[in-house]
Amino acid sequence: MLPGIGLFGTGPVVKVLVPILRENGFKIEAVWSRTLQDAQELAKDLSIPFFTNKIDDVLLRKDVDLIFVLCSPNLHAQISVKALGIGKHIVCDKPAGLNQCDAFKMVRAGQYYPSLISLINHPFRFLPAFTHMRKAIKDNYLESPITLIDIRIQSGSLFTDSDSFDWKCDDIMGGGALNLIGSHVVDLVTFLTKQRAVRVHGVVRTFTKTTSSINGIRHISAPDFCSFQMELANGVLVTATLNSHTVGSSFQQEVMICSTSGHLVVRGGDLFGRRNRGNEEVLYLDVEDLQCAVPSSSLPKPFIKGICKMVAALREAFLPVKEKAGWVKEPVCSAANFDDGLYVQAVLSAIRQSSNTRQWVKVDIMTKQPDTNALLSAAVRRTAISMS
Repeated sequence: MLPGIGLFGTGPVVKVLVPILRENGFKIEAVWSRTLQDAQELAKDLSIPFFTNKIDDVLLRKDVDLIFVLCSPNLHAQISVKALGIGKHIVCDKPAGLNQCDAFKMVRAGQYYPSLISLINHPFRFLPAFTHMRKAIKDNYLESPITLIDIRIQSGSLFTDSDSFDWKCDDIMGGGALNLIGSHVVDLVTFLTKQRAVRVHGVVRTFTKTTSSINGIRHISAPDFCSFQMELANGVLVTATLNSHTVGSSFQQEVMICSTSGHLVVRGGDLFGRRNRGNEEVLYLDVEDLQCAVPSSSLPKPFIKGICKMVAALREAFLPVKEKAGWVKEPVCSAANFDDGLYVQAVLSAIRQSSNTRQWVKVDIMTKQPDTNALLSAAVRRTAISMS
């Protein structure tokens, strides 16, 4: 029997996710929002029987066993840790919390309850083009070691004229291109290559600070552009450019993996390859339609398709099995877990530090809970550097 689901958040991802979950046989039991009015409106629009603005009202429901945390990052750790502690499975949105400290708490909770599913929402891992690319790398399609990975993502503005100020507009609250898009890029590189970054160099900028609806005392501080380089443990160099200034343009992505003998490249949802100086060939074309109807959304089609595949894998993970080990996680073994979320936070933190100091910065993954006073002092120093 599939678990009942509790949702935290009312954003675009939730509105796309609900019909996908229902198509796969899941039942949505409850939804939470910061305000009761938002929760009520979403519950009415999506026919969800229970709504609330109190976290425990969802977590303590007996008919809820799987939690989707799709709210602002400052609540990720609080909800995830508490949910795991009372035996609920978790799928948390990216990035994992606000910082490494939050992500570390989530890792510790996941380690303490290993029988529970605890995942980070990185659906590009399930996009067929990338699963085929990963297999091609494993099967030695390039015939020689990878030398360079080049990633370019273009999208329209992160903030429309009708948007009001919320956490997505605030860098400290987890908004902006680096967190919302860059986290996917960092995770995707690890998924494809099984390698992690050892040092990074980045430029993070906020060009759009006001819109027609956000022009008062509050200004947008979340970055709408970033470019960074990562040196992986095996010496491979990754370059990534995330640009949300292509006015009127839809989401475009190009992920190219190069070697001395050829390349693999994903454009949109299609995979192409070239080797031995031959012509570029089609390795996978994304002609598969979405398996369920989803509402019109500003979310990129590859992202939505990845969510469809991830939810289908979740369904497989919860199907009854006759094994003493209990829950079988093989269908979601390729999904990002909380350890992956901690690593991504470490890289994002290093990129921000590099943008401030204009130097290469080592990726330092947290291994123990930091001293609170030391963490506060470091935050004050970073603020002073950014204001100078």
